[in-house]
Amino acid sequence: MEKPFAITLDPGSSLANHTGSWRTSRPVYLDRLPPCNKQCPAGEDIQGWLFHAESGDYESAWRHLTKDNPFPAIMGRVCYHTCEGACNRGQLDAPVGINSVEHFLGDEALKRGWKLTPPTSESGKHVLVVGAGPSGMSAAYHLRRFGHSVTLYEAGPLLGGMMRFGIPKYRLPRDILEAEMQRVVDLGVTVKLNSKVDNILKTMEEGKFDAAFLAVGAHIGKRAMIPAGDAAKIIDAISLLRSMEGEDKPLLGRRVVVYGGGNTAIDVARTAKRMGAEPLIVYRRTREKMPAHDFELEEALQEGIMVKWLSTIKQAHESSLTIEKMALDSKGFPQPTGEFETIEADSLVLALGQDVDLGLLEGVPGLKVTDGVVEVGPNMMTGHAGIFAGGDMVPAERNVTVGIGHGKQAARHIDGWLRGEEYVPPVQREVATFDKLNTWYYADAPKTVRPMLDIIRRQSTFDEVQGALDENNALFEARRCLSCGNCFECDNCYGVCPDNAVIKLGPGKRFQFNYDYCKGCGMCVAECPCGAIKMEAEEI
Repeated sequence: MEKPFAITLDPGSSLANHTGSWRTSRPVYLDRLPPCNKQCPAGEDIQGWLFHAESGDYESAWRHLTKDNPFPAIMGRVCYHTCEGACNRGQLDAPVGINSVEHFLGDEALKRGWKLTPPTSESGKHVLVVGAGPSGMSAAYHLRRFGHSVTLYEAGPLLGGMMRFGIPKYRLPRDILEAEMQRVVDLGVTVKLNSKVDNILKTMEEGKFDAAFLAVGAHIGKRAMIPAGDAAKIIDAISLLRSMEGEDKPLLGRRVVVYGGGNTAIDVARTAKRMGAEPLIVYRRTREKMPAHDFELEEALQEGIMVKWLSTIKQAHESSLTIEKMALDSKGFPQPTGEFETIEADSLVLALGQDVDLGLLEGVPGLKVTDGVVEVGPNMMTGHAGIFAGGDMVPAERNVTVGIGHGKQAARHIDGWLRGEEYVPPVQREVATFDKLNTWYYADAPKTVRPMLDIIRRQSTFDEVQGALDENNALFEARRCLSCGNCFECDNCYGVCPDNAVIKLGPGKRFQFNYDYCKGCGMCVAECPCGAIKMEAEEI
């Protein structure tokens, strides 16, 4: 069409005017990093699997999720879901229930018998994994996906590590744990139970392993210097929780005092309550300073568990404890007051943290141990070539999600090392912060809350406390996702462009700009709901 610009044009003939020459800046499509993805310690592509879930394709969602994390049914129960704290939707009404949808997908996979995808080829390399907890099992899974042979040594009689021996059944039913562990084993992982590794170099040499990943859990409970009489019954929290897996349950008595303020202390107190005891948590600081997650403490209080704040235990007797009251100084640290009281107690459980048994590392040259943990580089390798470590063994927060992330990260670096290459993590994209969104386009949608077991049954049974969403609720919850930073083809840019400069490429192919017509007004950026377009200055 060739017409002079200054005359009145026919409808639709504006395409004759290449107005792109007016531009000083241009819009470009991009994929920003959702804040939930950035926050996830396991490195899940949360927004990616939610995309499949909100279309009702649950198997695709599960398969997308398990590319990063093979344990969605476990994680849907025990993960502290810090991703939800970072969710942009939380600034509108409430965060997307990411953890509850993961819970649903994990259970759906077990119900329908979905299997993990086996490797398509074998590398000929053999990797030793020590420890069958979250980090070790995650590493075994990802190493098998790369085609490496994996032999896993576990000192205990069962798989699961601290997921089994540190998390009570009311939070993680054992049939769920065992099913997701077995799915990894079914990929071809060789498991040796009741096989403690005393010397890692000797074991590697005897088994002709090409590399090793160490993921020994923190199974040794820390002790406190508490003077105690010969008849005083004192037990550490991990030993107590471990004994709950056997036939002979511990005899705690009726009055049980738990000393500590972490999640383990809460778990022990709630376990004792279900055994018919009257637990009391003694903690030397205030609730605001308690390291346990607030929702864990709230559930414990609902179950009738008492907490004695600003108190420390000075001495243990046969059937009582001497408690000293504490007071906060000007900096907020607890200080002794010299005021004492006596409380009745049949047993004292110490929940003061855990250490890792590092005996298997004795005599290994190049290794550096600091404050009871092994120093590793960015590639998760220790100071000794070919020996990698993760989970509780390295400096990091100790929880299941972090351990799973370590296993995946280490497997990628081990794969690169075995191939004579260096694994280079992808460059992290710009984060899709709340200010990048146009939330006017999103409807209000209240968060769906998972059902909870009634208080009476919570106090007397080990039935699972937190239930799962049903299919309808899970679908609704997945659809609350804002798709932060990533185009979901809403057609807003196409509809608002005054220059006909946006071209639709078809379903699943998104859009592109025709810069012959785009004059850089920025309306598409302003009206994009999810922040998937930005303006860039033109090069002059």
